[in-house]
Amino acid sequence: MSQAWFSRYAWGVLVWNILVALWGAYVRATGSGAGCGAHWPTCNGEIIPRSPQVETLIEFTHRATSGLAFLSVLLLALLAFRLFPKGHPVRLGAGLAFFFMITESLVGASLVLFGWTAHNVSPARAVVQMVHLANTYFLLASLALAAWWASGGAPLRLRGQGAVGVALLLGLLALLFLGMSGAVTALGDLLFPVRNTLEALERSLTPGEHFLVRLRVLHPLIAVSVGLYVVFAGYLVAHLRPSSHTRRLAHALAYLYAVQLLAGLVNVWLKAPVWMQILHLLLAYAVWLIFVLLMAAALARGARRVELGEGAGASVHRGTGGATWKDYLALTKPRVISLLLFTTLLAMLIAAKGWPGTGLFLVVALGGYMMAGAANAINMVVDRDIDARMRRTAKRPTVTQRISSRDALLFAFALALSSFLLLWWGANLLTATLALMGLIWYVLVYTLYLKRRTWHNIVIGGAAGAFPPLVGWAAVTGDLSLFAWYLFALIFFWTPVHFWALALMIQDDYRAVGVPMLPVVLGERVTVMQIALYAVLTALISLMPLLLGELGLVYFFFSLTLNALLILKSLALYRQPERRTAVSLYKYSMLYLALLFVAMAVDRVL
Repeated sequence: MSQAWFSRYAWGVLVWNILVALWGAYVRATGSGAGCGAHWPTCNGEIIPRSPQVETLIEFTHRATSGLAFLSVLLLALLAFRLFPKGHPVRLGAGLAFFFMITESLVGASLVLFGWTAHNVSPARAVVQMVHLANTYFLLASLALAAWWASGGAPLRLRGQGAVGVALLLGLLALLFLGMSGAVTALGDLLFPVRNTLEALERSLTPGEHFLVRLRVLHPLIAVSVGLYVVFAGYLVAHLRPSSHTRRLAHALAYLYAVQLLAGLVNVWLKAPVWMQILHLLLAYAVWLIFVLLMAAALARGARRVELGEGAGASVHRGTGGATWKDYLALTKPRVISLLLFTTLLAMLIAAKGWPGTGLFLVVALGGYMMAGAANAINMVVDRDIDARMRRTAKRPTVTQRISSRDALLFAFALALSSFLLLWWGANLLTATLALMGLIWYVLVYTLYLKRRTWHNIVIGGAAGAFPPLVGWAAVTGDLSLFAWYLFALIFFWTPVHFWALALMIQDDYRAVGVPMLPVVLGERVTVMQIALYAVLTALISLMPLLLGELGLVYFFFSLTLNALLILKSLALYRQPERRTAVSLYKYSMLYLALLFVAMAVDRVL
């Protein structure tokens, strides 16, 4: 057999093992795992059952196809060691595949021999189910890598990958964790079926319910969190290791994960029918394998490397060393974070109608700062080239090279991961997910995609600054009410007023570096008209809680005064579009938002 034929065979073995794994999921979903009784490798004590029931036929078919899969992987390993020289990565991939095939068989046997099948509800079964899923993931990853390398893929270079290596490792662990949580959720769907989604939610939140029931509600939140990170990591890796392979795989990962989330929603809506569970699992396998291949392409020896911010005349950013804690603190942009953190903490007081508790308050304060700081650190690395040519940002540590891009990214990833775990532990998963969504929106949507492309950058991308009150609200209540979304809308419409006033002040800098902020693209007159329009919209939205009956007279009188000043200052800027009036509006806009949130908190407490 030639190496070309081996490559085709390797891809075929991967496809066959995916089909076998999906059939195994069908066995579990139909409750047919005990179709051969507690016998293994025989079926009900026979090599071939003579008068099988439907469940026996399903289970026996799975065992037969699994046996063929075992032989196909064994042959793959033997051929790899015969056709490829010592040290070739195909040998590694095929060898690992055979190892995980052996452990796959042992885990499958243990499920049967220990009775962890059919309607067994023991914790041991849930643990083994997760181990089974993880082992399947490793088996498929090994097969995919063997096929990739047999098709001409370069071997991996693991050392010296910096932030790219960390991002990919975290992505692999996150997808593995997601898959394991999905395995437990699917087991709960089998053992504890529900009539509708509302019943599933009610039971999952009921104290005393079986742990498989209570874990069911976590999987969708984990899926959203992991999806946000994985898509972000995919595009980041494609940017830092640019090639046709990484770009295509990053796009495929984003689109496929969106389909996967949609399939998950349909699965919940249809109450997890068997066919939908199989489709959902197939998409999960596909996402996992695409990420594995993205890793193989990005970490390949000889892969092209670029620094974030490289281009436009910027040099590769190695860093000069000598950074202090003050430099790392500057990476987080404390002044920018202060107002975001203020709205987060005030949203907690508004949601709780009083003090939310010292422990929770401190956890959200620290976790919120860390997540926002991580987003700002990544932003500094991405925008290093333009920051170097703007007076306002020329002294940032990524510009002066006191901190290298690699160290800044590692610092940002550490902050983001620590923040997510802290918020999950100290508050809840929804809080951690919303904080991560804010980071992803700021980095992926605003910084990497919109900022240098369109003057709508701050309108759409500015939504990242509207996530903090959602984080604070969710930390207290565990959900998001209409009032929470009102707080989001308030900041969303306030942001253009605030930022375009700043843009007017430093428009020359933006023009010099080619960033299409509104004053640069359409001029001052259009900008001040847009500011006035958004000021009126902000004032109208600020009155909505009064109509909903959520706030009373205290807030009413405060908001009237604050909104009157906001509109007056916007009109003053419209009449005299100069730096003095722009500075006045910019400074007041920050005071406006802070005092408006204070007024809401005071009113809710009283």
